[in-house]
Amino acid sequence: MGKWRMPDLYRAPFPLYTIKVDPKTGWVITAGGGGASKTGIKNAVHFLGLELVGDQHCATLVHSHDTDTRATMNLAIGGDVIAAGQDGKCSLMRFRQRQTRGKASAKDGGGSEQGAARRRAGKGGKGSEGAAAARGNVSEMKDNTTQISVDTFGEVQSDFNPQDPLQKCVRFSPDLSLLLTGGTDGHIRVWEYPSLKEKLDFKAHEGEIEDLDISPNNKHLVTVGRDFACSIWCGNQLAMSLCWHEKMPQIAAKSYRYMSCRFGKVEDQKDTLRLYTVQIPHKRDRKPPQCYLSKWDGQNFLPMLTNPCGTEVISTLAVSDSGTFLGLGTVTGSVAIYIAFSLQKLYYVQESHGIVVTDLAFLPDTPKGQSLKGNNEAAMLSVAVDCRCQMHTVRNRRSFPIWLVLFFCGLMVVGAVLLLQHLFPGFI
Repeated sequence: MGKWRMPDLYRAPFPLYTIKVDPKTGWVITAGGGGASKTGIKNAVHFLGLELVGDQHCATLVHSHDTDTRATMNLAIGGDVIAAGQDGKCSLMRFRQRQTRGKASAKDGGGSEQGAARRRAGKGGKGSEGAAAARGNVSEMKDNTTQISVDTFGEVQSDFNPQDPLQKCVRFSPDLSLLLTGGTDGHIRVWEYPSLKEKLDFKAHEGEIEDLDISPNNKHLVTVGRDFACSIWCGNQLAMSLCWHEKMPQIAAKSYRYMSCRFGKVEDQKDTLRLYTVQIPHKRDRKPPQCYLSKWDGQNFLPMLTNPCGTEVISTLAVSDSGTFLGLGTVTGSVAIYIAFSLQKLYYVQESHGIVVTDLAFLPDTPKGQSLKGNNEAAMLSVAVDCRCQMHTVRNRRSFPIWLVLFFCGLMVVGAVLLLQHLFPGFI
């Protein structure tokens, strides 16, 4: 696709930094804000009701949870709990659906992202644009059946940077037994969940941690930092460090750094696992160099495939539940979807957002998620500092049933035999 602005699914009155989809209810949970600066920009977590009307998706604000003076920069969902990174702390919030009748309204104040520019600097964040246009945005809706209540029930200090503590990433382990965080102090901290008893605290990188993920069996933890390293850990023991350009001599040492990492399944191969990483240039040249997307074996971490993915600097990575698709967002606002098997681009909208794409989320492969996909192979949400949330879809590709293919193959064979018999009598 070319350069054109996608229609907005939802526009918030503040910069959006993170987005997730609750697998059970299909609620879209997105958050952000202006931080502690006194600019009149609200900090909140918004719950959106997502619907598919015909071929179009639409979203309605169902609930707004005020987070006071702290903007939520990243979040993870574990069951009915949100783990939200707010400054140097991880706040745990439980959300519940309750039945009610009547008219409800959700109002939010104005927005501008000036106070949160630093918060996304590690993800290629820029200053403020476009949020002022969203100031005073008010959404009203009638809801005769559903309302959401949110209660904060726990909090842990997840980053101890003495100058500017900031949690940059958070994950629940797949079995919901662990909560993991990484921040600007370079430490990985692991808590037992739900007790929040600290289990591990170790220095993983020199400088900020950009991203982390944990394997489905909790055996391996992968972390990427600003120190050019992508590390595989077993507990707090370093198992190995990855080198994506080992067979690319044209790539100079420390000319690229890792930006993101995600484990992903392999469709129709239950016990197979892949790891995906994104590498971006450490310094920008007048002629922008390529960014790279790499695929690794998720068991022995041997490199499998590396492909260039454009000269726009990648800001975020997402993997679909099935492991079939990868989503990429850029600092210039572009959004792309790649085929995980071949790392080939399937979908691309240049500068879909007006500024850095901060997070992506595929609709989950749950009954609710499948019903919201409609006639699409993939549906992915994007949010950006421009306060906008957008939906990106890949239509089902047309394919022929196998019986029809075999039928035509049979006709071709019969036709070839008849032609030979005609040209060479007595052939058969």
